[in-house]
Amino acid sequence: MLEVLQKKIQNTLLTFTNQRALFWDAEKILILSDLHVGKSAHFRKHGIAIPSEVLIADLKRLEDLMIHFQAQKIIIVGDLFHAGYNSDLDLFKYWRKQFTQQFILIRGNHDRLKREIYEDLGIECEEEFLFIEPFTFIHHPEKMEDRFYISGHIHPGFVLKTKNERLRLPCFAVSEQQIVLPAFSLFTGLDTKTLQGKFKNIIFTEGTIFEV
Repeated sequence: MLEVLQKKIQNTLLTFTNQRALFWDAEKILILSDLHVGKSAHFRKHGIAIPSEVLIADLKRLEDLMIHFQAQKIIIVGDLFHAGYNSDLDLFKYWRKQFTQQFILIRGNHDRLKREIYEDLGIECEEEFLFIEPFTFIHHPEKMEDRFYISGHIHPGFVLKTKNERLRLPCFAVSEQQIVLPAFSLFTGLDTKTLQGKFKNIIFTEGTIFEV
């Protein structure tokens, strides 16, 4: 079930979702990171039985978000793909051809395919970053003077302590200068230690989203 939390950042309304993506309302842009298409097939190639349904579920969630928000543009801030060309990319190609939205990828450390493959998949590539006022989109979180940037890579998580247990949950990490997106794919780990300092965390579960 889709749950949302809206915040004004840089005088711009953004919608945070419990489906691991961010929506820029005024521009009709859906923003996500770390989909890692090809990861399950990469594991299968090495003898680890990860079903292709993992990717199918991720793509269905992305499709539902695109339809719900009527997104006109999709920005992926890195690691759309995980490895070289494999059977998961054929599945993604079939899925991609069903949509007319503009897809833009800021290349991450895993995005190593040849440019011709991206073109065939209908994906525009930016090698380092993309600037759309007032946001700079980049894969690796890094401090850039006088800019607010939206990144991924870290797969941020938050440890929520209750009376009887400790829950590790995915989150958006938000500071005065940046937003670090959660990994969009469910087939990823969580990093609860890398991001230190003045971050607020927007954490979520399947049925809720809230800020701590």
